[in-house]
Amino acid sequence: MPGVGPNMSASQSGLLAISITEDLVPSTASKCPSVTSIDFDGLLNPPLLLQDDPTECGGQLWPGGMVLATYLLRTKMTELQGRAILALSLHHLQPSCIYLTDLPPILSLLKHNIALNPSRAPITAHVLEWGSCIPTPVPSCPDILLAADCVYFEPAFPLLLRTMQQMISTDTVCYFCFKKRRRADMSFVKMARKVFEVADVEDDPDKKVWSRQGIHLFEIRRKKQALKT
Repeated sequence: MPGVGPNMSASQSGLLAISITEDLVPSTASKCPSVTSIDFDGLLNPPLLLQDDPTECGGQLWPGGMVLATYLLRTKMTELQGRAILALSLHHLQPSCIYLTDLPPILSLLKHNIALNPSRAPITAHVLEWGSCIPTPVPSCPDILLAADCVYFEPAFPLLLRTMQQMISTDTVCYFCFKKRRRADMSFVKMARKVFEVADVEDDPDKKVWSRQGIHLFEIRRKKQALKT
């Protein structure tokens, strides 16, 4: 899922510009685009090929995405097979279809990475801005919703939550992972708990490792009482 990132202009986001530190967005100085081969601790064969774009915040590998992909590959192989997934590494799980979303500057990179990784399941890339209508043909209520490293810009939290409310239905499971960089980041989790059932993932054997790195991984579902209204 995309977000309102530091590369967004005021006209795009409707938000005032803010100061971004390198702790939040690493410097892109002296970095060149490259293709990385990733096997997620030997879980993928053949490995995933990823072209990055160090000039774009969304064009780089982030720790939450790595943790989320490794967890799903290790523990959710059966659950995700044959499902409609809104999330590249996951084509190895044999879902029925995968939809990747981000902001316009990242769309061409998504399409390039899809082309680098042949898949039996159809994979398509689409523009999705938080708080806006879900674009066709992205399913408004996918079976699985994956969100990694989406918590980094506090003014965008209401927009992210609104999009999640649009997409998480009775049968949708959302896996949500991010690295906590600021105290305010956990305020999104508090907001989400008011609307959804939010459970900490406990069945990852690597949890002690990534927890020490400030990474959080949740399973999110629609609240039962919310389904009745």
